[in-house]
Amino acid sequence: MYGKFFAGLKKFKLNDIINLMLTTDNYKKHTSKNPVQRWLIENFEKTLAKEVKKLNISSILDAGCGEGFTLEFLRQQKIGKTYEGIDFLKTAIEIGKKMHPKINLKQSSIYRLPYKSNSFDIVLCTEVLEHLEEPQEALKELFRVSQKYVLVSVPNEPVFMGSNFLRGKNWPRFGNDIEHINHWTMFGFPRFVKKNAGVKIQILKQKYPFPWILLVLEK
Repeated sequence: MYGKFFAGLKKFKLNDIINLMLTTDNYKKHTSKNPVQRWLIENFEKTLAKEVKKLNISSILDAGCGEGFTLEFLRQQKIGKTYEGIDFLKTAIEIGKKMHPKINLKQSSIYRLPYKSNSFDIVLCTEVLEHLEEPQEALKELFRVSQKYVLVSVPNEPVFMGSNFLRGKNWPRFGNDIEHINHWTMFGFPRFVKKNAGVKIQILKQKYPFPWILLVLEK
């Protein structure tokens, strides 16, 4: 599955790799050769793709897309027809445009998405909300620009921290990633989403690809 992703690295010049490659954790995560890390990512992407495919959608926005790995995976699986991604990090967008030229990526804030209301069939937001100081405001924006569906995922706590700790990651913080300022359990996250969506929503699916929580939502 990741052969095409690694093949995309050939488009980089040496200076590009030196200047860009080491500057985003998301890039390192998705291009890691660690077999455990790759299995976790692959399992998550397969779960996400399976649920999105069921919805028979055309237009997709990934809010907080990083370098666009999820969008590119969906495109390769022929799920959807148009692929748009935004991320706050300029470096992530620069890398993504070189690696995935067939998807449309731009730098923007998740708090002020540069789209009209009801612009996309589905809006994705994966592993983003746990980083935000105002996740409830971001959630409202996701539903504003979605015509029907929103898919969100966050670490499943305390499973996520526990799995990190057991494999020797972030020991001084008991497995917690330093950038994670919000933490939800499998019970607390659905309550948070329903309370802060800004519109009446229905939870269509709750999935738990280890070690994350994934919700498919309909407004």
